[in-house]
Amino acid sequence: MVFGDLDRAARAPLRTLSKDNANLVGRHLVMVGRLLDADPELAYEHAQAAVRRGGRVDIVREAAGLAAYRTGRFAEALRELRTVRRLNGSSEHLPVMADCERGLGRPERAIALAQSPEAETLDAEARVELAIVVSGARLDLDEAEAAVAVLGTAEVRAASGPQAVRVAVARSAALEAAGRADEAQAELARFSAEQVAEVTEGPSEEDDDIVVFDVEEDLDDVPADEDARDEGVVSGGAVTEGADTPGAGARPGHETEDDVPGDEDAALVVAPSAQGTSAPHVDDTEVDETDVDEADVDETDVDGTGADESVEVDDEEDARA
Repeated sequence: MVFGDLDRAARAPLRTLSKDNANLVGRHLVMVGRLLDADPELAYEHAQAAVRRGGRVDIVREAAGLAAYRTGRFAEALRELRTVRRLNGSSEHLPVMADCERGLGRPERAIALAQSPEAETLDAEARVELAIVVSGARLDLDEAEAAVAVLGTAEVRAASGPQAVRVAVARSAALEAAGRADEAQAELARFSAEQVAEVTEGPSEEDDDIVVFDVEEDLDDVPADEDARDEGVVSGGAVTEGADTPGAGARPGHETEDDVPGDEDAALVVAPSAQGTSAPHVDDTEVDETDVDEADVDETDVDGTGADESVEVDDEEDARA
């Protein structure tokens, strides 16, 4: 596992860091990408290590947000992905953010995000993912027929590949809730049991040779003064193919209403993940009552000399696995 394993497009933003620091951050991001499916918690730890060293870089915060999302830390994921949007202006993760709102027990906000102007800027694939999230939000509100209708548009029905399976699983759940069992079964009949299982249960573990370098060993390399600076740092997000695919039928309840700011952030949309049901980790991180979008990254700017920046963490941050 080397820096060169990182996608070329992902390497460019790391040029703001010193060469040695960029190498370490890049290696952590590579591990986030490799472990996000196989071991989300370890991927989260690597994302945190990357944030400690490069928290001002958008792809680092992106990795942190996606890893937090995949481990059920929905409030933290929202915070990180909003930061990404401030850094690069992209709304590509709106479906994930909407699914985080569902995970926080706020389906109304997920629907509001899907109706925001930002949602109109998404490409076709992301719009389909957002529709899957909205369908789940409608089910959360016991609006079964509305959940079916969301997935009945021509654009959604034109989905192909793995996304088509996710649409079928989500639509089947909506039809079942609407009391249309025969139609629900017909939706899934077009796909094999293996295809459906991959969507509802996640990809099966593969015996790939994944060489994991020790996160703690990397931390030992950080000078003492930077260790003190980095105590209690939040993780950042990694760019990983498929990492931001929202899940059909995700259920809310992992975090409380107080974990995320109020309706002023409803204009941000998040995408649900293809993992299916609720995420496995409960996020105890509390978010300040002020608007998360105003909580900027640590003002320590990148100077290109080693561990460049840190990100402040809430006092209640989850204990690392």
